[in-house]
Order: sequence, then structure tokens, then C-alpha cells
Amino acid sequence: MCSHTQNPGPPDTPGGKMSSLPRRAKVKVQTVVSKDEFSSLSELSSASEDDKEDSAWEPQKKVPRSRKPPVSKESKPKRAPRVKKTPLQSRDGVEDVAVKEELNSSVAIADVDMEDRKNKLDTVQGLKTARMKRKNSTQSPSARRTKKLKADKDISKASSLESGSNSTETPSTSATWEGGSKKEEKEDDVTCGQPPLKKVKTETCPQGQPVRFPANASSIKEEVEMNWDIVQVLSERTNIELWVCANIIRLFNDDNTIPFIIRYRKELINNLDADSLREVRQTLEELRAVAKKTHSTIQKIKKEGKMSECLLKALLNCKTFEELEHVSAPYKTGSKGTKAQRAKQLGLEGAARTLLENPGELNLLSYIRPNVKGLSALQDIETGVQHILADMIAKDRDTLDFIRKLCQNRYICIQSSLAKVSSKKVNEKDVDKFQLYQNFSCNIRNIQHHQILAINRGENLKILTVKVNISDGVKNEFCRWCIQNRWRPRGFARPELMKILYSSLDDSFKRLIYPLLCREFRAKLTSDAEKESVMMFGRNLRQLLLTSPVPGRTLMGVDPGYKHGCKLAIISPTSQILHTDVVYLHCGQGFREAEKIKRLLLNFNCSTVVIGNGTACRETEAYFADLIMKNYFAPLDVVYCIVSEAGASIYSVSPEANKEMPGLDPNLRSAVSIARRVQDPLAELVKIEPKHIGVGMYQHDVSQTLLKATLDSVVEECVSFVGVDINICSEVLLRHIAGLNANRAKNIIEWREKNGPFINREQLKKVKGLGPKSFQQCAGFIRVNQDYIRTFCSSQQTESAGEIQGVAVTSSAGVEVTNEKPGKKKSKTAVNVVLKPNPLDQTCIHPESYDIAMRFLSFIGGTLNEIGKPEMQQKINSFLEKEGIEKIAERLQTTVHTLQVIIDGLSQPETFDFRTDFDKPDFKRSIVCLEDLQAYSFISIRIKLQMGIEIAFLPKD
Repeated sequence: MCSHTQNPGPPDTPGGKMSSLPRRAKVKVQTVVSKDEFSSLSELSSASEDDKEDSAWEPQKKVPRSRKPPVSKESKPKRAPRVKKTPLQSRDGVEDVAVKEELNSSVAIADVDMEDRKNKLDTVQGLKTARMKRKNSTQSPSARRTKKLKADKDISKASSLESGSNSTETPSTSATWEGGSKKEEKEDDVTCGQPPLKKVKTETCPQGQPVRFPANASSIKEEVEMNWDIVQVLSERTNIELWVCANIIRLFNDDNTIPFIIRYRKELINNLDADSLREVRQTLEELRAVAKKTHSTIQKIKKEGKMSECLLKALLNCKTFEELEHVSAPYKTGSKGTKAQRAKQLGLEGAARTLLENPGELNLLSYIRPNVKGLSALQDIETGVQHILADMIAKDRDTLDFIRKLCQNRYICIQSSLAKVSSKKVNEKDVDKFQLYQNFSCNIRNIQHHQILAINRGENLKILTVKVNISDGVKNEFCRWCIQNRWRPRGFARPELMKILYSSLDDSFKRLIYPLLCREFRAKLTSDAEKESVMMFGRNLRQLLLTSPVPGRTLMGVDPGYKHGCKLAIISPTSQILHTDVVYLHCGQGFREAEKIKRLLLNFNCSTVVIGNGTACRETEAYFADLIMKNYFAPLDVVYCIVSEAGASIYSVSPEANKEMPGLDPNLRSAVSIARRVQDPLAELVKIEPKHIGVGMYQHDVSQTLLKATLDSVVEECVSFVGVDINICSEVLLRHIAGLNANRAKNIIEWREKNGPFINREQLKKVKGLGPKSFQQCAGFIRVNQDYIRTFCSSQQTESAGEIQGVAVTSSAGVEVTNEKPGKKKSKTAVNVVLKPNPLDQTCIHPESYDIAMRFLSFIGGTLNEIGKPEMQQKINSFLEKEGIEKIAERLQTTVHTLQVIIDGLSQPETFDFRTDFDKPDFKRSIVCLEDLQAYSFISIRIKLQMGIEIAFLPKD
């Protein structure tokens, strides 16, 4: 299938960063109160209230009541069409209708089953009727009338908003959307005589006014509460302002995608880029995972009856998995218990506390029990007290904070050496790979990320042993601080007691605190190294996906090989396969095969050869370079380039390739994929799983969940920012658009095949499974080519407007009523969409900003037909020079970011693609080697090798 992509916006910098068109809301700030998650306690209380309410009605079941006879079919109320607004009814009327419909729709079965079903329905009906009567009796008639009138008013507001949603001339205001929100809130109280519809998640600001969260509302309630504020901790770990972190959490909680936030909500995140946003999301997920695991640990300890107030506080203070493991380790199921726990079981905890609080009254001899193990001698008692004090010191928050702060300012190194006892399965070649790290030492603040990953791999293979070295000076200063400040006895302590305290400090540091610090340092270094490795993988992947395409050329793809020959594939400018073949260039038949290659190039007028960088790549390159230098392919001016073929073999045997190229040999599919990687790299590389493309480092040593999430996000970012033409793009490309997935992309393709091309973006709302939230996220990244639509519309002018979608009548509320039977259930409520092309649909402007764009066009005196033309650019430039972008944004009641998106969308030509600013394929006619270099005295020469390494040659003096 042919796949074409378009781009909505320019890059941020000439260096090739991702285009991110911003939005900001300054005027008419809307405050959105995030819905707090109910705690488990509130859920239990609400459940108990429901139980009380149900139990209050239990005695009424026993009271004999006259059952209503089943309603006959003749008396069944006539069902109204889906779209017609019927007079509002009270809640009991709605429930009666629901019960009657359920009674009438029952199927005739055995008499016993029928009677049981009737009895159940009558009981339910009696309960509901009695409950509603009791509810209505508490309300006065005037209150009920007021409620009904208010609901009518809200419904009329919502209907007027819905009917005017398609008009581009109606300015967006927060007041109209508030009316729509009220209507949603009243859905539970008032309905239109129909069962309540399934609630769908709607966009927060569909009319172009992004929600500006309160600047002082930085505290956000999480589902799992801890003793620390998640916004504060997130800000500290990411070095991002508090208000930005609070906004990011709210945006992610509202299921917004990164591409949508980067382009259309940039003012809420203070112009962060996509990589920073991904890092914040990863840190947020880590904090939530720690909180979730903490509460599950608390529940387990509570079940065992070991929970204390001090332990609960310590658990709720944990911010990392290492801290949680340190605190909860002694209470794990099946644990033998620590030395401190065994000493506490002997009753020595009081002695340890007395030593600190009132050492003068402590008499250890009174604790001696000759027949009790652990209390039989004074030395045993001193050892038990020492273990308890060491445990108290190691779990004290202030003490741990001091030692961590102390380590930040001291020299701490990580050391690796060759393991003395290595596994028999270890190969000598593997040992040689870690020669650099067999006697390695480096400061933990200066060590590189790839060095950490290499050391970890060597340790996992049992080749290296790794340890963290903390100097004795740190220990001495720590013990001195404890004695003089935190753990100083409150009274005079005898020398033998001070000796116990000193031993406790030494034991606590060596046995408990030092291993904890080592685990924390190793975990922090590993986590940072993995994140950097994943981010580097993502940056390389983005650079590869955004390689500049080579459209409009017929290409020959060559998958080189020795024994099995070189596979050839010629593709058209629209990616259609024209010819496939196999030639044997390196088996002594090179001259004879040259005639076949020349004939193919001349027959298909192909002058560009794409060679894969796999086996026999250099020999194949030399073969073609020699023929080109001899002018063998005249009159064609043939050039060639070398492209990475990583993942081509995996893709060639995948179900996706079999579906796209059925009946074609997998080896020949690889040649097709190689050629398409030059013609449109993004459209071809999205078919391959990102980790198979081979642009990462240590990808098997990092978290696979984190790697997959990051790479999928990068692919979504690239595809969304480039944009897709909805009427010609493939399903594989479409599923990577923000807000879409495999099912929604499949439904879009099926709708397109069934109903013809999309005329405008609004038609996306008719696709099954594409709700308001999905439409909000994807609409700005989907293009509708206007030339294609004009051709289609001109061919449909002879047909009546009613024949396009069937005979239809449109109500004033903007909902379409088809000629289907009233009882037939429709999969998706049809929305009245005017089948009229909108030139704004080919731009990066979001539909929520169409009204602002129309007002801006009226200011500059432009028309929709001038979009992307030089005349439009001239009008915009002159108007900006006259008034300035800030004043224009203020007049339009929008932000500078939003206006900039509109300006970019109106001024960019229809064929604009910002990938042209990125790397282009290097087409050559001969082999380039070091002997071809020439020295210059005023510039430096830079050669880019095929493996992506750049070598810079400095100028000569």
C-alpha cells in the first residue's frame, strides 16, 4: 500500500529539533478541579450507607402488595427517534419505562422460568417505585418544578452549543462550554425518556481555550497517599518548577498524549520538549509504583499484627524502592527476624531506651536470667542492647539524611575487579571483553553511563566483582556527629555504657548503613544509566525516522549477498513494486549480470540504486561504482547510496509483510524494504519494531518495559509531527498517530473503504470507537488533501446530497436521523457533519482553534483559498510588522503560542515537510576513501562514515 506523509510545522531550531507548535491561554482562564480519587475508607463508608439503605427497605418486601398486571403491547409507549427531544420526565418515570420495556421484551420460554422472571421484575419495580415515592415526598412541588425548568434550560443550552459547533464563525468562549458541562452533570438527574447512554470521556476544552490550571494549586491528591507530596518530590527529582509539574500530572491524568501536549498545550508545561516530558512521566510512574507497593506492604504487615505507629510512619516516608526494602525487610513473611528483633523478644528494648534517656538508672545486671539463652551472661545482654541501638540508628530518618548529605561532599568510588572464582561456563573471549574493567576505579560522580552498564553486565556474567568504597573519614565524622548530636545520652553515662553506644554506632554503620548506601548508590547509578541509554536510543531513533525522504524517484533496492546472490527490487515513485530479480555479482558472473542490471534500469528509467549495508555491502558498492565510473549505464546518470538494513530480515517474514506483499519471496521483500527506506523512511521504518532497528546500546540490559514505552512514544511523536494524509496513508502508519491505536486505525480504514474518502476532519467523529477525547488528540495531526477532495467532490456533483449517506433528516440539535427502524440499535450515534471541504484541514491548526483562525484571516484580509500561497505570507508579515504578534493575540483573545500555530499553518505550503531540514541520504558515484581527502587551511573537513561516527580533521597550519 502506498503511504505518504505530510508535516504540520517547522522545527524549533535549525539544528533539526522536533517541531513543537505551542499553545497558551492568557485570557479567560478556566479552572478545572481534578476529581479526587476516593480513599478506601470513604469507599467502605459509602458501601455501608448503601447497605443501610437497602436494609431499611427489606421489611417492605414482606408486605403484600397488589402486583401490576403486565403491560400489553398495545399500551406500550411509542418509542421516540434517537435524536428527537422529548419532554423531560422525572426519574421514576424513566425507571418505569425501563421496567416496562424489559417486561415486554422477554422471550416466551418455559412457564416456570417465565413466572420466576415476572416475580423478580415485579419485586424490582415495587422497590424502585416505593423508593422514588419516598424521595419525591421529601421534595416540594415547587422544588421539583424548579429542578425541571433548570434541566430544560441546560438541555437547551447544550443543544444550541451542539448545533453551532460546526460553524467556524462562532467565537469560542468558556461560558458556552460551561453550559455543556452543566448538561453533563444533570444527566444523572434528568433524561429524555431513554435509558442513560454510556458516558464517554470528552475533551476538557474543545472550543480552543486551553485550561489554565491555578498557579497556586500545586498539591494534587493521589489515589495512594503518602507522607510526602508527589508534586514536590517530582519537582526535586526533575528540576522543574512546581506549577509545571502539577500541570503535567493533570494533563497525563486527563489522558493527553505527549505530541498533543507539546504542540497544543505548550504554555502549560513552560515550553518543555518531548524528551523532558517523557522523563517526567517516567519519574511520576516510579513514584506512584513506590506508593502502591508501600501500601500493599502496609496491608501485609497489618494482617500479621506487627504494625506499629513508628513503623507505619517510616513506611509512609519511603520515596524509593531501596528505602522501602530497608524498612520492610525484617517484617517479611518467613523471615527469621533480625538480631534487633530477637533482642526485643528477650525484653531488652527498655534497657536500650533507658541507656539513651536516663543512663544513670540503667542496671544491666538486673536483666540476667541464667536459664534463658541470650540473657545468661552480662556480655549477652550488652550484645542485645547493642543490636537494638544499631537498628534504631539505621532506621532513623535524620541520621540517614545526614549520612547521605555527608556522602555527597566526599570522595566515593566504585571499583570493579576480575572475579576470583568464575563460572566454568564463562568463555575466555567473554573475559577478554571486560579487560578494561578488570582493575577499574572511578568516582561515582564522574563515571560514564556506558561504564556502569558494562560493569553491571560483567557482574551478571560472574566475570567481575563490584563494590562501592566509602572512606573511613566518612565513618569517623558520622560517629562523631551521632555521639555529639543525635544519639547523645540525656544524662551522665558510665564508661561501660558509652562503650556499648560506640559499639552500636560502629555495628550500625558496618552492618546496616554501609550496605544500604551501597545499594542506593548502585541503584541510582544503574537507573540513571538505563534512562540515558533509553533516551539515547530514542534520540537515535528519532534522527533515523526523520531522515529526509526522496520522493518522486524510481529506485532499485539491492540486498547484497555472496552465495545466494544479490536480491533486486525496483519500486515506483508511489512505492509500488515494479520488478524483482536475483543477480550473482560475486560468483564470477559479474560482467554477464551487468547487462541484466543495465536493461532493468533503462526499462524502468531508474537512476538511483539503494544498497543495504549487510554482508557483501562493500563488494557490491565497488561493483556499482566501477560501472558508474566507466559510464556503463549511459544515457542514465546513475547514483547510489548505502542504507541500514537493520530489521529488514525480521520484517520480511512478519505477518505485516506477508499481508502487504503476498506471494513474494521473503528475500525479495528485504530488497523492497531497503528501497522504501530511502523513498519514505518514516512510512517504512514504523513497520518494524523499534528495538530491531539497531540504533541503541545495551538494549538487552535495560528495563524492557521502559525501553518499549519510550521507543513507542518516540515513534508516535515523529509520525504525529510529520502528519499523515487520512485518505491515502496505510493502517500501520495511522495507528502511530497520537490518540489512535490498532483498532481505531483499522476502523478508520474500514470506514474509508466503505464510504469513500474523508471530506473533512469532522467526519472522523463518525468512525466507530473514535470518541471526543480520541478526536481531540488526533485531529491536529491528520491531514485532508484539498486537491484530492476537489477531484472527488467534482465527480460526485451529479449525485444528490441525500444519496451520499442515505436519505436523512437533520434535526435542529444537529443529530442525523436516518431511515432505519426505531428499534434497531446503532453502533454509534450519527453526528450531523456537513460534507464540505475545509481548507484548514490540510494545516497543523487544531479544529478547536478554527474560529480564531477565521477571525485572524478577517483581520489580515485573507481567504481560505490563499492558504500556503505567497500572497498569504505577505499579508501575514505586513500585519505582524504593523501591530506585533502580542497585540494581535490580545485582540483575538488567545495566546501567542496559539497564534503562532495558526500563522505557521496558514503560511506553510501544502507540500511542506519539515523533514527536509534533517539528514539526507548521501548519493555517490564512486567510493570515498581516506586517500580522497584534501587539506585546507581555512576550513575543517568532516566525513560521516556508515556506522554514524563523525571524524573531524583539523585544519593545517
